[in-house]
Amino acid sequence: MSKLTGKDQELIDAATAAIKSRYRNDWQEVGAAMRTRGGKLVTGVNLDAYVGRGAVCAEAVAIGRALTEDGDKGIDTIVAVRHPKPGEKGDVAVVSPCGACRELIHDYDAKARVIVPNGSKGATVTHIGDLLPNKYRRGMT
Repeated sequence: MSKLTGKDQELIDAATAAIKSRYRNDWQEVGAAMRTRGGKLVTGVNLDAYVGRGAVCAEAVAIGRALTEDGDKGIDTIVAVRHPKPGEKGDVAVVSPCGACRELIHDYDAKARVIVPNGSKGATVTHIGDLLPNKYRRGMT
């Protein structure tokens, strides 16, 4: 794990701005931001659904936007943040990617950096492989 850089904080700020501007209680509460290896910064918010399987995480939305807008340039760094519900204490804060997002991030860039919470110390950076050891791969035995 490593300390945040100015570019990492820029991603946290972009994800925070995305969810603050699009927050809808019980619909959109997670924002994500990623920087491609080409330097493009892209954001997304989660898409909730009445049928849970229809929901899409904010990280997946950001990855999809990056692919659509700029082609597959890889994921340099990605972060997700969660907006508190009305009446819930706390501010928008960095959250770890769920298991499905860890798989997705790893599928699109096995060397991606991921900003994760670090308790009272705020946030830190790790690599996706550290969050997903022994990653499943098709065709491997």
